[in-house]
Amino acid sequence: MKVLLYFEGEKMLAKSGIGRALDHQKRALSEVGIEYTLDADCTDYDILHINTYGINSHSMVNKARKMGKKVIYHAHSTEEDFRNSFIGSNQISPLVKKYLVSLYSKADYLITPTPYSKDLLEGYGIKVPISSISNGIDLNRFEYSEEKENAFREYFKIKENQKVIICVGLYFERKGIIDFVELARKFPEYRFIWFGHTPMYSIPRKIRTIVKEDHPMNVEFPGYIKGDIIEGAYSAADLFFFPSYEETEGIVILEALASKQQVLVRDIPVYKGWLEDKVNCYMGKNNEEFDYLIKSLVQENLPNTCQAGYKVAQEKSIGRIGYELKEVYEKVLKTGDSKQNKQVYLEN
Repeated sequence: MKVLLYFEGEKMLAKSGIGRALDHQKRALSEVGIEYTLDADCTDYDILHINTYGINSHSMVNKARKMGKKVIYHAHSTEEDFRNSFIGSNQISPLVKKYLVSLYSKADYLITPTPYSKDLLEGYGIKVPISSISNGIDLNRFEYSEEKENAFREYFKIKENQKVIICVGLYFERKGIIDFVELARKFPEYRFIWFGHTPMYSIPRKIRTIVKEDHPMNVEFPGYIKGDIIEGAYSAADLFFFPSYEETEGIVILEALASKQQVLVRDIPVYKGWLEDKVNCYMGKNNEEFDYLIKSLVQENLPNTCQAGYKVAQEKSIGRIGYELKEVYEKVLKTGDSKQNKQVYLEN
């Protein structure tokens, strides 16, 4: 078995959760002994496992169909998580949904990160078989390291006993960036650090203004940082606060859980079945609840859920994900001929 992992715009998306998902797929396939290639010109593969939905991705699907290859689409994106992101995203989201349905329906099989996103896709009327498989997490990368924690503290000049709350995400309203800043105003004694970056030209003015100037002194936007500093931040911070309104999974949550960090998230449907309030994380519905929870968790007035959270990360380790991907690949190869593109594909 040989798999072509295709990822359009890899450099542009490398800083996103989808970019990390590709890295995890490569690791997962290697761990279970499945040969893969990233070469889009390769022709001796058995399955096209495609992660993106740009114009080139559309062409790759058609090309694979003409060669009679099996196609698995990794459905990272939905209309719901496209909204409240880039400039004009809400206006064109119905068109994005229509395009996604058209593209996903050409696959032999769909993989999506959570049961929640699987339900969304089935609700679109897609008839292709769908499995929910987590994007996974590299547990070794987020093991405790005093050296990494020191790198984080030195980089940000964290003072002794200073409380630090972090979030990791793109500069999207959907991610809860407005709430993150508003809550920071209520805790001037804490440092709030939002890791991540999105090109300013692509996001609405009100979000640009928040990031550039309209935030209190205790909020920092250092941009995209990788390696020891961010990995040290995950474990050294006092709280990982992720107020996102919509996700298909949220790799950054898995990273925080793998770091044995205390996690606080918004109570939204995507976490059903794997995150549980007051068991392996804490959940809030609005800023009033977040206000209470942030103060209580940072001051350690509520039971710690870090160990239970780490068990969630263990269940989604890259090794386990590799076997789940392998099972889907084998299932697809055992089915009959791949979807024929009918005459329409041959004419394109």
